[in-house]
Amino acid sequence: MLAKVWSAALVGIDAIKVGVEVDIAGGLPGIVVVGLPDTAVQESRERVKAALKNASYAFPMRKIVINLTPADLRKEGPSFDLPISVGILAASEQVNPQLLEDYLFLGEVSLDGGLRPVAGVVAIAATAYQLGIKGLIVPIDNAREAAVVEGLEVYGFQHLSEVADFLNHPSHHQPTRINGAEELARSRFQGLDLKDVKGQAQARRALEIAAAGGHNLIFVGPPGSGKTMLARRLPGILPPLTFEEALEVTQIHSVAGLLKDKGSLVSDRPFRSPHHSASGPSLVGGGSFPRPGEISLAHRGVLFLDELTEFKRDVLEFLRQPLEDGHVTISRTRQSVSFPAKFTLVASTNPCPCGYFGDTVQPCTCSPRHREQYWAKLSGPLMDRIDLQVAVNRLKPEEITQQSLGEESENIRLRVQQARVRAGDRFQNETLHCNAEMQGRHLRQWCRLEDATRILLENAIRRMGLSARATDRILKVSRTIADLEGSENLQTAHVAEAIQYRTIDRMQ
Repeated sequence: MLAKVWSAALVGIDAIKVGVEVDIAGGLPGIVVVGLPDTAVQESRERVKAALKNASYAFPMRKIVINLTPADLRKEGPSFDLPISVGILAASEQVNPQLLEDYLFLGEVSLDGGLRPVAGVVAIAATAYQLGIKGLIVPIDNAREAAVVEGLEVYGFQHLSEVADFLNHPSHHQPTRINGAEELARSRFQGLDLKDVKGQAQARRALEIAAAGGHNLIFVGPPGSGKTMLARRLPGILPPLTFEEALEVTQIHSVAGLLKDKGSLVSDRPFRSPHHSASGPSLVGGGSFPRPGEISLAHRGVLFLDELTEFKRDVLEFLRQPLEDGHVTISRTRQSVSFPAKFTLVASTNPCPCGYFGDTVQPCTCSPRHREQYWAKLSGPLMDRIDLQVAVNRLKPEEITQQSLGEESENIRLRVQQARVRAGDRFQNETLHCNAEMQGRHLRQWCRLEDATRILLENAIRRMGLSARATDRILKVSRTIADLEGSENLQTAHVAEAIQYRTIDRMQ
């Protein structure tokens, strides 16, 4: 007898509907899996056989052929265990096949028949809804994350016997329901607060501008000046995720298998901080079956690169295209996969190998040549893409011992949200989310300069040797500063402040 069950395979953060055809016919007992299965799918034969027997179902002692369609798509992972099990039960007439056409099945099966969670369920649920699939049958641990996709019936089960009972008696079971928008509205950010940072007024101001406009930022200063402390507090002043953004982030983290401890929906903006020994593929994504890297896991959030000059230069060059385009494309022989990567880059570094160049207390022991080699690790094109370049100086003794707290992150976040609302009003007919995403035509429309302001900018370009890209970045930062002040037009003061954040562009 022949039975067909629907499942899905991941391609990047998208999913493709996969048919699992099970045919039980005469011949020597055995299971054959065809349709480009990987090793994990091939091993499902033994898992499914043991699971059905231990769950007290009769395993057909005949030849079983399992075909995964489309045949030219590589299938990987253990998520096909459940649809294969259901297909065998249906083909051997142990469950009612009537509902198989309406539902999509996912899950790993343990040897005792229990269902174990799999990765990428949110992406598959979104695809199932777009294809008009009625519902999704998943392990209980995946049910809440799949249920964030509205308009889809999601049933979560703990054991194979529960799935069989659902197919035979669907009215005995209720789908998992959650309201993702309400859960997101109830969430409260529990991160670090800027009020703990003493002094560093300019660095705090730069963080506020970066949050309001989505601008990339680098802190340069001696050890112990607070660079890392400042950077780790940026998520606390970013505006909350919208439901659409939260769904995007959740989909990426689901594909990467990082939702186990995050419930149904990622409610906080991501903060990723890879070690400086990270490789290029670990940053941008890759592998035989491409998976999202750190820049995609930081989508709609923050990518923090501490000790930037300790990263390999060729690894840093991987960031140039994603910083400009907001996505990364990974090409392999059989397929090309695109991952979203709209993140705010925050970096920190010392001014020289010893860390004390320009420090007022500790003398620098580095030669000019060593400092030049140190900064040569950061290419000009990469530094052009960093909008805000801020020198963080050593704290004064009276600042270290002061007892008063700085301004709370919540107050700064309100100003950031107001600035984003002003920007959003301009972007009503555009696909932009923040000022950092503006292109040339947007700058010509919304960043017009008066004569005095234009002369100031031209002088800065000549004196500092700024590129056209760096100049555009100055205009974007100026637009954000104007939004924070509630100004419709760019003033000379806005551009002057933006220019001062380029003064360490090629620090030697």
